Amino acid sequence: MSDVRTDSNLTAAEARQRALLIDNVSYRIVLDLTQGDSSFGSESSVRFNCKQPGESTFVDLLARSVRSASLNGEEIDPSTYDGLRIKLDDLQETNELVVDAECAFTRAGVGLHWFKDPADDLVYIYSDLEPFEAHRAFACFDQPDLKATFDFEVEAPSGWVVVSNMKPSKRSAAEETGRWTFETTPRISTYITAICAGPYAEFKDALGDVELGLYCRQSMAKYLDPENIFEITRGGFDYFNEKFDFPYMTNKYDHVFCPEYNQGAMENLGCVTVTETYIFRSKVTGSTLERRAETILHELAHMWFGDLVTMRWWEDLWLNESFATYESIMSQMATTEFTEGWTTFANGWKTWAYREDQLPGTHPITTEMPDTDSVRVNFDGIAYAKGCSVLRQLVAWVGEDAFKEGLRDYFKTHQYGNAELADFLSALEKASGRELGSWAKEWLQTAGVNTITPRFAFEGDKISSFVLEQTAAPEHPTIRSHRIAIGLYDDSGGKLKRTKLVEIDASGTETEVPELSGVPRPALVLPNDNDLTFAKIRLDPQSLSVIRDRVCEIDRPLSRAVCWAAAWDMTRDGEMKARDYITMVERNLGRESQITVIEWTWLKTYHTLAFFVDPAAQVSTIEGYTRYAYDQATTVEPGSDFQLAWTKAFASTAITDEQLDLVQDLLDGTGPIPGCQVDSELRWHLIQALAASGRVDESRIAEELDTDATETGQRSADIAR
Repeated sequence: MSDVRTDSNLTAAEARQRALLIDNVSYRIVLDLTQGDSSFGSESSVRFNCKQPGESTFVDLLARSVRSASLNGEEIDPSTYDGLRIKLDDLQETNELVVDAECAFTRAGVGLHWFKDPADDLVYIYSDLEPFEAHRAFACFDQPDLKATFDFEVEAPSGWVVVSNMKPSKRSAAEETGRWTFETTPRISTYITAICAGPYAEFKDALGDVELGLYCRQSMAKYLDPENIFEITRGGFDYFNEKFDFPYMTNKYDHVFCPEYNQGAMENLGCVTVTETYIFRSKVTGSTLERRAETILHELAHMWFGDLVTMRWWEDLWLNESFATYESIMSQMATTEFTEGWTTFANGWKTWAYREDQLPGTHPITTEMPDTDSVRVNFDGIAYAKGCSVLRQLVAWVGEDAFKEGLRDYFKTHQYGNAELADFLSALEKASGRELGSWAKEWLQTAGVNTITPRFAFEGDKISSFVLEQTAAPEHPTIRSHRIAIGLYDDSGGKLKRTKLVEIDASGTETEVPELSGVPRPALVLPNDNDLTFAKIRLDPQSLSVIRDRVCEIDRPLSRAVCWAAAWDMTRDGEMKARDYITMVERNLGRESQITVIEWTWLKTYHTLAFFVDPAAQVSTIEGYTRYAYDQATTVEPGSDFQLAWTKAFASTAITDEQLDLVQDLLDGTGPIPGCQVDSELRWHLIQALAASGRVDESRIAEELDTDATETGQRSADIAR
């Protein structure tokens, strides 16, 4: 075929049928990357057993052409190749398929992606094969439950570095090319195999017997901070090795930072590909560093949950991703400086999940994936953020110790194989003694978010009765069981400190909490303290008044995050006036100690100003908030994360001529904000803010792009335009 088809798809039914027929698969793949910028040679030798000799199946391949193909020594007519599949007839008990094809590089971040660096014209190639893209690179049974061993060989231009799942066992060089031969992989799925090739800059370290590597294009190497990335990786290995009690599968672990990458990162065994946006050319705040640390640990957790034990089919995608997110936060809090990971999650990811779960397109966490096309549209806030929230609720439901014991059993039982949700829940049931079938039905098979409201009365200055009321939206009426904590707070030394915490199982529309009867009247009642469950919460009028004026005085960052989330929910639902939310921000955010809370709350504030404020008062409200942001930028510590965050906030909402003049002065270097360093990233932010007001034209954008002719600069220029 002269062109590559775009309609490649595999149904769950086809995958099940093929898995019943085929097993004991191994691959030898030879890729020739020396043929130019549009295509590469791909030779696949596939050995496999057939449980029902005489039957037929097919192998997946999306290629420009098949030069030759044979099954068990018999030639397969290349003209029968339809551009997506090669049919395999009259299978024997043991089989060998050999396919020689010409495959196409892509520019869309799937299959083998080809990139030329505009800084120096050097070429870089990397793979991204999830969920159903491996057959863009080689002929294979491209489904997660046909695990196999892989032997990769790669022919590449001389001077290139080639990185794969395993260490190279042999390298041979000619004058213009070199061949890299890699060690055999353990049994893994096709979608986590990897090939990256190019004149990558290399950085090396080690942790015991595991070699650690970092790779990036040469023009970005000066910006990479390998010490920090290696430190986070080493801490993650220590944490997961102890918690999971199962050794890492191989002897090396690399990160390859990739340009034009279309996601955050990908958990290829031993060769994690990562977005190049995590190489920081300019000053970034601690929250951005925290996000990178979470991504690094997320992919490392996948080496066990996802790579060692892999979902059988894609309906368990949510569990794969939710587990990695949950464990990345746990390991981050235990091994890095970012000890408030759940605070960050509550302010960011979880509010994304709440929003998506209230849109018309919401769906249950566990949803049917009839084919691979449906998988591609389900990498969303339900699979990632709600899934992780619900997994955290599951841990609270069974207990952390039982969860850990269940995980260890799960890894040992299903090592190097495939498993389903039922297998995971069975391991937790065995460890905890709690029946989880009804829990799974409530939480995983239904959509929508519950609302929990405290109802209580007093006798004198003490609580006489306390009930948690649970409601659900009519379109998603499920009432769930929740493991939930209730915190009571009172004034102490200028702070609001927790005086009592009660953790209970709440189910049905009403749950009495007798443990709070007789407790003195608190200043603040906070349901879902510690953020254990996934539910919107409502506050009583006194507590709502307290957090509006004094949320910054609550002494626990996660509890503050729960309050901020509650206020945002009520604002979105029209139960809290937009003006009151802005007032809460202006009274409290400047005294917040967590940079992630500041940045996430600022984004919600921007949304409130743009969409929720009464149009008649919108201009004056934006003007007032911008003055507040500017005052914060000029009074916080010069050069700090807080100053950078507030400077961006100020520039983004500047609306009056006076405010826009200040933004222009910042861009011109006359510095109205003491100590604020305007580097490349902040400069682009200022240009974008001025462009939105019509103060920057195409010539100024082009001028800036001349000094920053990089992929990041081009992306920033496109936003400004």
